[in-house]
Amino acid sequence: MKTKIFCDIADYKTIKYFNKKAIVDGFTTNPSLMRLAGAKNYKDYSLKILKTCKKKPISFEVFADNTRDMLKQAYQINKWGKNVYVKIPVVNSKGVFTGPVIEELSKKKIKLNITAVYTFEQTKKVVNSLSKSSKSIISIFAGRMADKGKDPIPVFKKSLQLVKKYKNIEILWASTREAYNFIQAKELKCNIITMPPKIIEKISKFGSTTNQLTLNTVKGFLEDSKKSNFKI
Repeated sequence: MKTKIFCDIADYKTIKYFNKKAIVDGFTTNPSLMRLAGAKNYKDYSLKILKTCKKKPISFEVFADNTRDMLKQAYQINKWGKNVYVKIPVVNSKGVFTGPVIEELSKKKIKLNITAVYTFEQTKKVVNSLSKSSKSIISIFAGRMADKGKDPIPVFKKSLQLVKKYKNIEILWASTREAYNFIQAKELKCNIITMPPKIIEKISKFGSTTNQLTLNTVKGFLEDSKKSNFKI
């Protein structure tokens, strides 16, 4: 099974560049990435992106914090394009599970990306709220877990086992920190991994031997020492 690669970015020029690359199967964005990209008007900026990214799946996240407004934003975002996945956080800022939002949207066949998932218990609650006939992604934040000293692998193993009988539910490895995470995701048979552009570039150069790595590292140290005119 192929582990699809999504590019985690909201920068228009970067999306335009990677949209042409076969290695990239889709895109994920979030409000923080949209802000970083300089978006002033959320809808206008998203529609600009969609003029370039017309076919590959792309996620746009709601930023409301209550059920009514989340639903309102989700219905609007869903209308922007057939390739759009509406991103819903697993809980709101008060820690309340967004199950009612997920359930209503999923029943109406709106493609969803449930984000900020950190536990198997959250995965189970999301799966129970999803319509199994509607396309959905569950994004588990591996990198942020690892940053806090927590092993994300058991969460992925249990989550993948839970959803394997549902062809429309995919598990996504989120918050990628290094290129090797792609190997880990593949070994787990994770459906998708999303990563920043710099890591995608590293993956495209996979294949160096350990001898090449050693030589390149030593050459790099030597070159920098010459540039600095170091003497002892």
